[in-house]
Amino acid sequence: MLADCLAELEGGAGAVVTSSGMSAVHLVTQLLEPGDLVVVPHDCYGGTYRLFTSLAKKGGCRVTFVDQGNDEAYQKALAEKPKIVWIETPSNPLLRIVDVEKLCTQAGDTVIKVVDNTFLSPIQQKPLELGADLVIHSTTKYINGHSDVVGGAVVAKTEDLFEQVAWWANCIGITASPFDSFITTRGIRTLGIRIKKHEENAQAIAEFLDKHSLVDNVYYPGLEHHPGHLIARKQQKGFGAMLSFTTSFDQETLAQFIKELKLFPLAESLGGVESLICHPSTMTHAAMDEAAQVEAGITPRLLRVSVGIEELDDLLSDLTQAFEKVSLNTTAVNKEVSNG
Repeated sequence: MLADCLAELEGGAGAVVTSSGMSAVHLVTQLLEPGDLVVVPHDCYGGTYRLFTSLAKKGGCRVTFVDQGNDEAYQKALAEKPKIVWIETPSNPLLRIVDVEKLCTQAGDTVIKVVDNTFLSPIQQKPLELGADLVIHSTTKYINGHSDVVGGAVVAKTEDLFEQVAWWANCIGITASPFDSFITTRGIRTLGIRIKKHEENAQAIAEFLDKHSLVDNVYYPGLEHHPGHLIARKQQKGFGAMLSFTTSFDQETLAQFIKELKLFPLAESLGGVESLICHPSTMTHAAMDEAAQVEAGITPRLLRVSVGIEELDDLLSDLTQAFEKVSLNTTAVNKEVSNG
């Protein structure tokens, strides 16, 4: 039932429900032969980065990490004739946007185009309609929405591709359990209304942070100054509820800010009804070495927020009080130092 539901929502020929989001990624890699090339975004999810680099080290495939917003670099990678092009938009954690339709068209029909649609769900983006061949989800996130079950999914555009991934899923035994599928199906019934509230809150919080004197940069496609705003408006039905931001805080102050928050627990997950905050460089993207993090634009000052569906005033008040306490403490410390 869950597989049929997801296939219908994404507009695919069929879907396979897996035991986790990473098992969905792993399932797609079964389509590769040793020596096949995969073109992956340079700023992909840390777990995806770890899987592809580890697979490449043992000779399971070749992998090239490319800034897919750089047309010259992308075309150069395509010239190497990849088997799979992996697309993640909005990216994790910097919410970069790439043009799915353009990337799929440039890749051509002989390449398998895979889009990770976890951040938006089929409510807000339909990659198969934009030219993708496979869509993957960590259903742990928005699809389920209540942070009480782990799961994933691979949705195929064609019957042939669906039969291939279904065969491999059965072969390696990574399909989800019936009970987990039941819980996820229950969660998906409220997906539409949840997404509306998620996004309403996220837009307001992004605008709040964008104007705050202690915030340096805000990364959210719903802000008009975001570099990918126009592409997002073209290919998405909404801007989602994930955002990230940087401050000028040192690591001690950043840790204090996180500790002061009452409604944003420090956690790696996302997409649940509760708001969460995380520190990508030491959490979700810790699998990337320092050079890879720098290349992807991930700094120790970056925080990622999964905006939940709580009352907006409560969330804004919580952020305000945390900023105020950090500001007061910083001022007190500076005064003590200056009085020497």
